[in-house]
Amino acid sequence: MSGVKLLTVSADEGEQRLDRWFKRRFPQVTQGAVEKMCRTGQVRVDGKRARANDRVEPGMVIRVPPLPESDAPSRPRPDGVSPTDAKMIQNAVLFRDEHIIVLNKPAGLPSQGGSGQGDRHVDGLTEALKFGYKDRPKLVHRLDKETSGVLVLARTDRVARALSEAFRHRNTRKIYWAVVAGVPQPKQGSIRFALMKAPGHGRGGEGEKMICIHPAKAGEHPEAKRAQTDYFTLWFLGTRLSWMALEPITGRTHQLRAHMAEVGHPIIGDGKYGGSAAENMGEGWGASVGGDISRKLHLHARRLSFEHPVSKEQVTFTAPLSDHMQRTWQLLDWNVGDVPEDPFEALH
Repeated sequence: MSGVKLLTVSADEGEQRLDRWFKRRFPQVTQGAVEKMCRTGQVRVDGKRARANDRVEPGMVIRVPPLPESDAPSRPRPDGVSPTDAKMIQNAVLFRDEHIIVLNKPAGLPSQGGSGQGDRHVDGLTEALKFGYKDRPKLVHRLDKETSGVLVLARTDRVARALSEAFRHRNTRKIYWAVVAGVPQPKQGSIRFALMKAPGHGRGGEGEKMICIHPAKAGEHPEAKRAQTDYFTLWFLGTRLSWMALEPITGRTHQLRAHMAEVGHPIIGDGKYGGSAAENMGEGWGASVGGDISRKLHLHARRLSFEHPVSKEQVTFTAPLSDHMQRTWQLLDWNVGDVPEDPFEALH
């Protein structure tokens, strides 16, 4: 490419991070180069400066500066994954057929690379998930770094497009399990605060913190996006802790974490939205309870249902709890067999 080009994000590319879009279009360009071009204003989205972790959507126009030719020498992707990492990611496989691979993503492992995420992430370990295929499987959705649970990869481009479309149009059902401070009242309901990005940068490369906007005031903030989380209290411990089932009806960034914090019941271990330990007086404030309970985020993508892109059968996958959440369940004497897997079934 010898000059500047204006490229439109296609419907097939869906909603994704700008750096991810860029590297799929131009694999010869490194992550560092993408971030530098964003910092210096060479890459723009709809005429405005953008950051590498901003999300782009179909129809947006991206300004691409002159780049090296695709056949120019570029740093090759390493073919090898350490034996330890290969074993770890292969042990995380819950299901695979010739079309999809379903993982139980470990807590602390990013879904993909980016600013502050380092080189070790699910997308970078997919060499170990080829299982005889020529191409690596592809991410079709993501989980936050500290969130564990069901994560789906597509084994072919055609399946990736179909699944990306399903996730984009909400033709999937996700149920998360979380431990939150306090006990929500009422114990079942919906949270409908709109969400918008706060100014500034988030910690750990996760992007900006999200701000909740009351639905009555959403019209005053055109950048705010509608968001809805259904919740159900599965079990609780006095007034201190609750085991929650959370179903995101929309799929906004940090939606569950921001919504639960906004209603006064932050997810345990959420340092970004949870307030300080000193604020946790048992009334639902503060995301650290001390004692033997882990300080890691207690949010787990427990269950995912969708139409199989090839067989067209409705499939459901359930992921066992992460190690630190299993320890919390044992400490609190909570039993996964004592609660319904889908407490929202009557709503669908």
